[in-house]
Amino acid sequence: MPSCARLIRSACLRLAVALVPALAGLPAPAQTGDKPAIGPAVAIGADLASQGGTTRLTLTLSRPVEARGFVMERPDRAVIDLPEVNFQLESGTGSRRDGLVQSFRYGLFAPGRSRIVIDLGAPATIGRIETVTRPRDGAVLLTVPLQRADREAFRKAAATADPAPAQARSTPPEPADQRPLIMVDAGHGGTDPGAIAVGGVFEKDIVFGFAQALVEKLEAGGRYRVRMTRDRDVFVPLADRVRLAREARADLFVSIHADSISAAPQVRGATIYTNSEKATDVESAKLAERENRADAAAGVDAAEAPPDIADILQELTLRETRGFSSGFARTLMGQLSPVMEMSGKPHREARFVVLRSPDVPSVLVELGYLSSKHDLEMLQSPEWRAGVTGSMAKAIDLFFTNRATLSRPAPTRRSAAVAPVLP
Repeated sequence: MPSCARLIRSACLRLAVALVPALAGLPAPAQTGDKPAIGPAVAIGADLASQGGTTRLTLTLSRPVEARGFVMERPDRAVIDLPEVNFQLESGTGSRRDGLVQSFRYGLFAPGRSRIVIDLGAPATIGRIETVTRPRDGAVLLTVPLQRADREAFRKAAATADPAPAQARSTPPEPADQRPLIMVDAGHGGTDPGAIAVGGVFEKDIVFGFAQALVEKLEAGGRYRVRMTRDRDVFVPLADRVRLAREARADLFVSIHADSISAAPQVRGATIYTNSEKATDVESAKLAERENRADAAAGVDAAEAPPDIADILQELTLRETRGFSSGFARTLMGQLSPVMEMSGKPHREARFVVLRSPDVPSVLVELGYLSSKHDLEMLQSPEWRAGVTGSMAKAIDLFFTNRATLSRPAPTRRSAAVAPVLP
């Protein structure tokens, strides 16, 4: 007959396996036959046994887990990687010495991963790790055999070891989102209202609502990543709008505005602007001058483009960017003309600060004139907005379908953090 101590030990193991959900911090299984949620396996025992030149570490677990091992030199160690395990072992379990094992440590190594580090008293290699379910109580025994080896064999095993976790080796990193990034810029904002209509309507509110509708349209298509230079009624300096687009490595920058000419209420229609040191005409130069004063209107010192821009980007890249900007402006004009009235000169150039990014194709769209009663009504119409944003989205689709890749300087990347290794 088995001894009393053996009976007590067997009963305790059966109880531990039955109480796995509680040990793992999980709710107890329902009494209706539903399967309990699967959490981390629980380690409820660890034993060492030596025979000849082999020492075996055996873990008693609540359920099977996959394990892999490798050895490391200086100091000599054997490492066992496991999925997350809830170690419920007696205090001092790892301090016991037996055969090739001087001591061992265990714990959570990284989210979802646990590790056992075994300090070796002599060079050893790891044999085949075996898992067996014990019939009498359902406990799972995971056995790690350590086999004595000479120094040369141990050194070779350590040199060929792969410390990367199994999940990292089998699952390639997710590729970065390669969809083009569109930066939508709602003009003015915060303390800078922009143009003001006769009825007290602010340009900043009109263009923000339009910009939001354009973002929703682009995101609904799923082809692009979309960001805004401002996502609420806040002032953003002109140079910061350019900086945001460049730091995000945007592929297209679209600035939304609505002009006003109180002295000429009959003037109406949309105009698309691209950047140039020399304005197409006097009216364009004056508009650019007004828009470039936005920083001063908000009480901020105006900032120009970085003075060392020629040292950062080659002149070829700048010319290429301007070519892409003009090409998109023409495509946009072709898509907008059937759905909205355009001005007499629908594509113009001027020296806008917000369009001065040397490596992001950029356009500024004046949707219409707040000084025109007709334009103001259109700008406030949800139906008109839906039609125009749809046409703008089509123009963007055409632009990226026909456009070659624009070369850019390589971004600065931070070094990836390295997970700590148990000492």
